[in-house]
Amino acid sequence: MINRFSYCLYYLIFISLTANPIFAQTSEQKALEAKRERLQKEIKEINRLLFTEKKEKGNVLDQMDALDQKINVRQELIRVTNQQSNLLNRQINVNIRTISKLREDLRILREDYANLIQKSYQNKSQSSRLMFLLSAENFFQAFKRLQYMEQYAKHRKKQGEDIIVKTDELAALNKDLVAQRKSKERLLSDNRKVKNELFKEIESQKVLLRSIRQNETKYTAAIEQKRKEARKIDREIERLIKSAIASTNKRAGKSGRTKFVLTPEAQLVANNFSANKGKLIWPVEKGVKSQGYGVYADKLYPGIKHRNNGVTIATDEGSQARAIFDGEVIAIISVPGGGRGVTIKHGNYISAYYNLSKLYVKKGDKVAAKEVIGDIYTSRFNGATKLKFYLYQDANRLNPEEWIYQL
Repeated sequence: MINRFSYCLYYLIFISLTANPIFAQTSEQKALEAKRERLQKEIKEINRLLFTEKKEKGNVLDQMDALDQKINVRQELIRVTNQQSNLLNRQINVNIRTISKLREDLRILREDYANLIQKSYQNKSQSSRLMFLLSAENFFQAFKRLQYMEQYAKHRKKQGEDIIVKTDELAALNKDLVAQRKSKERLLSDNRKVKNELFKEIESQKVLLRSIRQNETKYTAAIEQKRKEARKIDREIERLIKSAIASTNKRAGKSGRTKFVLTPEAQLVANNFSANKGKLIWPVEKGVKSQGYGVYADKLYPGIKHRNNGVTIATDEGSQARAIFDGEVIAIISVPGGGRGVTIKHGNYISAYYNLSKLYVKKGDKVAAKEVIGDIYTSRFNGATKLKFYLYQDANRLNPEEWIYQL
């Protein structure tokens, strides 16, 4: 029979070494599942907002952008699902090792228990126990023998209880292992479906590319027109921001067009805004990012570079733009031959909302977070409803994706 203390110590060390990784993997699995669900929801929103029948009859370049966006999200979904599958593999391997260890523990316990039963049977008669006590040389020795008999009985009972516990643990781990293998099969099945959809979308993209190549002159002109319109909007927004900075500073008896001179109250607003980085609300109630921030290569002609100084958000027809934080309207955007928009000051931060068909605020108005500031324009050509959203600190551009929650 093995040394009971050594066995318990070994078992406790084993549990302490395996428990934490299992817990960490479970937390990681939950995080991956949440991300996978978010990506699946994003794909549904892309399909709903960018791939309706009316929109598919619109500009081929818009279709190309939308298709490319969906392909990117689907590739990310495949990557996350693979991560989940790999993590489940590691968890299954841990469970297999733990089950193997539990089986060995159970075997040792049963052998130990069998030895106890055998010895107990050999000494089970009342007369044997009585003779064991009476043969003591003195009262103290008899008392110690009585204690030993009681401890032996408790130890026997504890061994039986341990066997029950170990058996239950083994059954639970086996059940968990079956569930994990089913989860893995489900993930692999989902991934196969996603990959099939991805292949179809890539083929659709190739068809679009061939269509565009046949009308290359027309589409290169359309691309250049889109770039000009974007630059015109960007210049007007930045002109209005610098003008607002100069006007605000002049009232405070200061000069400068690139940085606000803040009052204590404005500094407090700026601090609160900054403290909410990554947690700010969306400028629409619901929607999907259709174009991110920064410089990116054209999907048709990689040599052509585009710059998006903000983000473009696709939403439902009839949707409204809303302020992302408490602030003051400092300018109304009106681009000749284009749309309208609103710029709002939050201390020395500025949020700008463009492509509005109707405004509900005017310069000088105080607005609260989530307050509606205008209706978003819906294109009669392709039915697209898109808001262009910008963020600045003084006259410096910021990436809205780093500030808006899960944008």
